[in-house]
This record gives sequence, structure tokens and C-alpha cells, in this order.
Amino acid sequence: MKKFILSFAVSMFMLTAFSQSEKYLKAMQQKVTEMDSVWDGEKFKDLSAAFERIADAEKTQWLPYYYAALTQVDMGFTLSMDGKPAAADKIDPIADKAEQLINKAEELSKNNSEIYIVKKMIANLRMAPAEMARYMKYGPEGAEALETARQLNPENPRVYLLQAQDKLYTPAEFGGNKEEAKKLFEQAITKFDAFKPATDIDPRWGKAMTESFLNQMK
Repeated sequence: MKKFILSFAVSMFMLTAFSQSEKYLKAMQQKVTEMDSVWDGEKFKDLSAAFERIADAEKTQWLPYYYAALTQVDMGFTLSMDGKPAAADKIDPIADKAEQLINKAEELSKNNSEIYIVKKMIANLRMAPAEMARYMKYGPEGAEALETARQLNPENPRVYLLQAQDKLYTPAEFGGNKEEAKKLFEQAITKFDAFKPATDIDPRWGKAMTESFLNQMK
């Protein structure tokens, strides 16, 4: 009888865990898919909040915290889409929130190339209100994060996408070079073609963006 009770308890635990896992994956797949069609700041904000809720419910999964941070960064960049830099009092709280979230992701997944990609993006976001004034602090910080991402996974295509963007947008007198940027975008495409995400909800973003940059450079 004791054996039966123990076996029943174990089976119920496994069934509950499986159910929670299925619920988690379904929620994540839905939100990750939504990211492909979101360009509005408020929608990015809503997505970030949704990912954070999933993360807080799961507690042991790094991906929802990662996506919550990434969508915070995306929201921040939408504030400057009209060509005018957004004010620091709008950008800084968003960058602070993104940093808190990505740090939580890192606590759950050390030495993760994708996490350092977001750290680089947060550094870029912090420079948005006043690039020249803030470069001395956040430029090297972002470069270090991107180099760490490359060292952790040289096959990560998002490394080369961000390197290409740096080369494209940096003034020539400070090392920018459009031809080098184009080569890096092409390298990113090659990496994207070979890249195989570990699961359906692992990071796969960036290829369409890379293709868009290359089309503009023709």
C-alpha cells in the first residue's frame, strides 16, 4: 500500500510539473511570436510586463527575464524613431529597468552570449539621449559586453549584427566605415543561416533586420 501511495504521489508530481512546463512553453511561444509584429512603444511595454510576469511565476527560467529586458530596450529605442534623441529622463528609467531584468536572467544563466548581447544594447540605449557626452562611459561598457558575447559564442549572429550597426553609425573619424559595416552584415547573414536555436523559444531575432540593412546599402 505504501508503495502504491508513493508511486501515485510521484506520478502526480510529474504530471503537475509537465503541466506547468507545457503552460510555460505555450505562454512563451505566444509572446515570442508577438514580438515579430510589434513596433509600437506601448506594445513593447506590455510585452515586457507579460514576460516579467511569466519569469516571476517560473522563477528558474532565464528566457522570460531576457525577453522582458529585450523588449524594454526595444521600447526605449522607439522613443527616438522620429530622428530626435529622447530625453534622458525618459530613457534612463527604461535602461535601469532593462538592466535589472537582464541581471536576473544572468543569475539564472551564467556566461550566456545572448545576455551580453542585451547588455550591449542597454549601453547603446543609455547613449541615445546624448551620444557624445555619454560615450566615454557607455561606449567602452557596450564594447566589452559585445566582445564577451563573441567570446562566449563566436557563432552567435547577433554579435555581428551589432558590430555592423556600430560600424555603420559611428562617424568615420571615430572608426566608422560603411564598407566594413556591409561586410559584417553579410557575415551576420551567414551566421544566421547556420544558427540553430536550442528550442522554439530561444533567441532567433535579427535576421530580418540584417537583411533590411543590406537592402538599404545596395
